[in-house]
Amino acid sequence: MSERTSTPTNPRYREPTESPTEGEQTETEESNETTPESADQATDEDEQRPVTTGAQATIRALEAAGVEHVFGVQGGAIMPVYDALYDSDISHVTMAHEQGAAHAADAYGQVTGRPGICMATSGPGATNLVTGIADANMDSDPVVALTGQVPTKFVGNDAFQETDTVGVTRPVTKTNYFADDPNTVGATVSDAIAFAGTGRPGPTLVDLPKDVTTGETSDEAASPTAPPTDEPPAAEQEAVESAARALAEADRPLILSGGGVTKGEASDEVRAFATEFGIPVTTTMPGIGTFPEDHDLSLSWAGMHGTGYANMAISHTDCLLAIGTRFDDRLTGGIETFAPDATVVHVDIDPAEISKNVHADHPLIGDAGTVVEQLHDAMPGAFSATERSADDYESWCETCTGWKETYRQTYDTPDDEPLKPQFVVEATDELTPDDTLVTTGVGQHQMWAAQYWTYTEPRTYISSHGLGTMGYGLPAAIGAKVAAPDREVVCFDGDGSFLMTMQGLSVAVRENLDITVVVLNNEAIGMVRQWQDAFFEGRRMASEYPWVPDFAMLAEAFGAKGFTLREYEETADTLREAIEYDGPSVVDAYIDPAENVFPIVPSGGDNARFALTEDQL
Repeated sequence: MSERTSTPTNPRYREPTESPTEGEQTETEESNETTPESADQATDEDEQRPVTTGAQATIRALEAAGVEHVFGVQGGAIMPVYDALYDSDISHVTMAHEQGAAHAADAYGQVTGRPGICMATSGPGATNLVTGIADANMDSDPVVALTGQVPTKFVGNDAFQETDTVGVTRPVTKTNYFADDPNTVGATVSDAIAFAGTGRPGPTLVDLPKDVTTGETSDEAASPTAPPTDEPPAAEQEAVESAARALAEADRPLILSGGGVTKGEASDEVRAFATEFGIPVTTTMPGIGTFPEDHDLSLSWAGMHGTGYANMAISHTDCLLAIGTRFDDRLTGGIETFAPDATVVHVDIDPAEISKNVHADHPLIGDAGTVVEQLHDAMPGAFSATERSADDYESWCETCTGWKETYRQTYDTPDDEPLKPQFVVEATDELTPDDTLVTTGVGQHQMWAAQYWTYTEPRTYISSHGLGTMGYGLPAAIGAKVAAPDREVVCFDGDGSFLMTMQGLSVAVRENLDITVVVLNNEAIGMVRQWQDAFFEGRRMASEYPWVPDFAMLAEAFGAKGFTLREYEETADTLREAIEYDGPSVVDAYIDPAENVFPIVPSGGDNARFALTEDQL
């Protein structure tokens, strides 16, 4: 895990005191813009409210970092920090469960690009955060967790609600801290925020013993600054030129745009590079939206349930430009059959990812946007040296277009069969703006939401990728809506995932969050059932529910608006009413329980041998 703690400088990391880039600032942020007068007022307030405890220093560190929202659950050991929060302008969203707090902070960080903050008490409060922290770690999402801890003199004595939080979370954080001094706790929290958002983002944690947060101090925390590093934001120029020559010499080049393109704010650079040189683009699931899916060069996303045409392109490319991806097994299938004819150019800010899973013939270590710009500048010279041009890619582009026609994402809607989930996803997409934020749980519904919604912007598909955490969708929708209150937020959930975190509805109602939850209800843990049918001789053990609640009625009990959807002709009107409802709504969509997700590449299989029906497995 030592490699995961590297924190290279990202030139796109902005100090919290700087203004957001054009198009990033929300109306809420604009209304809170600091003026000279408000700055003077803040100074006066700070003078009236001096730091006297470690807890106040903790909150002052959040304020100095520009934190506006925190997600958490109160408790004994964290109570001094909450008491200090009482006097702050930071908005606190009280969640129904600590796991939900971590997921909400995760989604907040994905939408804004800034670390999301979650808080919990010691013991079970901290351990309930672990699933969300591990999720953020797998997906390189910026999250800062602040956990209460028993007083230092009781640590190690099995005190009430004591857990070795630092030890438990060390494998699933970018770095973590045990605060042992009121005089340094503010600086420690500032460091945690800086580390979470710098270089390859990830979760950090600060464990706060109660005697440290109640201890006396007068030390203020400064604004977080990016930690020093020896890793360059730009790749070595000689390596860039060599990679550019490989691309220029290729007959069948392909761009694979990963989650690192989102983290590095590099979508514009990738789009400019692809369109300038006419290179087809596929994405990973975390990279969905980094290249507009309605673009002629888009092949959508690849992998186990990716499009057939994306997987065909990966299997036949002779030069793969992979940007910001860790080549996980759900993308690659069998490593030995992944892009078998390709020279691989791998761009990543984390050197630990280079050749970890797929050998990189041309490793380019650096910030995604910076390196893509370097490649862009090097390509004309590379074409000139090889006496080729981007026109030589035309035949390959035509081949990819042919695959898009041959392996189109289609489904049937027979009148004598229940509602198809794909239809529900497409209908919801048609009723919402292009910048709608889509969150999901994990399972079949997650794949349908990825396959049948057209994503044209980065940071619009918010899901659990690496860890595959069921129940992620609803708390993520809460975090996404808090991050972007003026945008539509739609959560696609399955009945299995929804049952895990549905208590978050109480939060959405209390906070009056205008989110729409569409439960694709097949009365089963659908993906497990699909695998049992395909690979376990149809032995459906513990994957089907003999009974599930009426989710529309349940929504009403929480104070949300509930809808039931069963028929095609009701779909548009029901979804429209749910979306237009001013507050949280839940659509209980009863879908065909026999419907499966296709294409599918069996685990460890060859991406070129994807199955379009169960008979092909």
